[in-house]
Amino acid sequence: MRALLSVEDIDRIVQMAWEDRTPFDAILVQFGITEAEVIALMKSEMRLQNWKKWRARVQGRATKHSVLRSEEVGRFKSRMQRTITLNRISKR
Repeated sequence: MRALLSVEDIDRIVQMAWEDRTPFDAILVQFGITEAEVIALMKSEMRLQNWKKWRARVQGRATKHSVLRSEEVGRFKSRMQRTITLNRISKR
């Protein structure tokens, strides 16, 4: 899986995984990797403590799972969202 992904793709997947309103299904459609593969990718890209916090946050979150989402939750892009390079977010 990782061998097929560019650095930019991995960067974008990490960014999408951090976004609360981006469902795992959107990552599957765009990059062809499943939720389990996203979780494994996040674990390999993050320090263990940060991964545990991220995992606890997204586990069971309705907005990360399309099946659990309410119909009123649509596409969302934060005004604060900026380009992320090498998994580092520039300070505000």
